[in-house]
Amino acid sequence: MQNWDEIKTAFHVARLGTVSAAADVLGVHHSTVIRHIDSLEGRLKVKLFQRHARGYTPTDAGRDVMQVAQATDEQFQQLTNRLVGQGDQISGDIVLTSLADLTPDLMPVLGAFQQKYPLVNLTYLTDERVFRLAYGEAHVAIRAGRENQDQDNIVQHLFDVEFELVADQSYLDRHALPKEPADLLEHRLIGFDADSRAPHYRWLYETLPQVSLSLKCADTQSVRQAVKAGLGLGFLPVTQARQDGFVTVMRSPQEWRSPIWCVTHVDLHRAPKVHALVRHLKTWGKKQSLQVSG
Repeated sequence: MQNWDEIKTAFHVARLGTVSAAADVLGVHHSTVIRHIDSLEGRLKVKLFQRHARGYTPTDAGRDVMQVAQATDEQFQQLTNRLVGQGDQISGDIVLTSLADLTPDLMPVLGAFQQKYPLVNLTYLTDERVFRLAYGEAHVAIRAGRENQDQDNIVQHLFDVEFELVADQSYLDRHALPKEPADLLEHRLIGFDADSRAPHYRWLYETLPQVSLSLKCADTQSVRQAVKAGLGLGFLPVTQARQDGFVTVMRSPQEWRSPIWCVTHVDLHRAPKVHALVRHLKTWGKKQSLQVSG
């Protein structure tokens, strides 16, 4: 049949016996019910009801249509119940894209999430490109920098990463501790190129345009290992610097803080599995904020 609405209307008229009762159940005007019946009878070229003062009584053809409609309605209701049940269950595949630098802190968090929801399969991506949530390339994205302005995305602040300029004691045993920014010109510096958008690197290259790096790295974890090896001074997140016992060379001003965002697409944000992961990440974000403030 071309129009399920008309068949459903005929089913309720046959079941309830009156146009007004069917209209109440369907939430439509009684004229809509009459129009559906007339249209369906015209398409089938057969009378489906005998009309009388007490209401509508199905003909033999009407009873045949009613049986088919009832079976279809029951099957559709069963399908709806199954789909709703699947939607409420925290299971299935989730693609999470994040910054590679957050991986050491994030992996235990994802492990705890999978212990809580063992039916979830995670794919973790750290490619430098921005994954397009609207095209289904990822369910959840953890991003840094400015707040995403795409109206199709829901952006929630997780925490701020606070950076400091640090050194290993083995390096400082060979070099004097810098007392002011200009002293950095006399030191070996480890970090990213001048085109880095990170606020601490912008500060460095704006404050000391003539500065040069003795070692250029592609990610913060490489900087961390280089600092640990005593190769020079480097910018690192405060939490990582404390874990490694590095010496603070310059403390982090407010402008060195880099906000971290949790981004989801509006169409998937309330999917149970996505909502569960975002809620879990926000709990982690609160703990991260407390560590920085502490």
